[in-house]
Amino acid sequence: MEIKIRPYKASDAKSIVAILNYYILNSTAIYDYDLRTVDQQLTIFKEKRTKGFPIIVATIENHVVGFGYYSEFRFREAYKFTVEHSVYVLPNEHGKGIGKILLQSLIDLAKKQKLHTMIAVIDSENQSSVNFHEQFGFETVGIIKESGFKFDRWLHSVLMQLLLEQAT
Repeated sequence: MEIKIRPYKASDAKSIVAILNYYILNSTAIYDYDLRTVDQQLTIFKEKRTKGFPIIVATIENHVVGFGYYSEFRFREAYKFTVEHSVYVLPNEHGKGIGKILLQSLIDLAKKQKLHTMIAVIDSENQSSVNFHEQFGFETVGIIKESGFKFDRWLHSVLMQLLLEQAT
């Protein structure tokens, strides 16, 4: 089983939407309520690519098993060296190192783009994601209480940060 990382192609959108929709329906990993359509995702990714942000996919035997990207953290000019990232892996593919390869690839790409810091916004119930990010040197820098509402309850967001110049 070889995990390959490559740039996203529009033909990946259907597989990516299937991954996203699983998490929308079954978790607090995404604070969305409505399922995504392929057309919506194509539009979202077109905008990110137009701005020069990378989108990558992980494949095993040419099947998309995960993806990741980063884009603006906030929309003010002074934040132009800070990005927020997302990494998602098919639920039945967890534990194979796919997420680690995706996140390390995003960190490497961000360094090449001379970015300064990478932000993760993680639901506080997702301790495995917090632990995962700590393995890469991300530090918890804040918690926003009751920042989301999903599944009939308030959710807290954990903000984690990696200073890219210090990352190995």
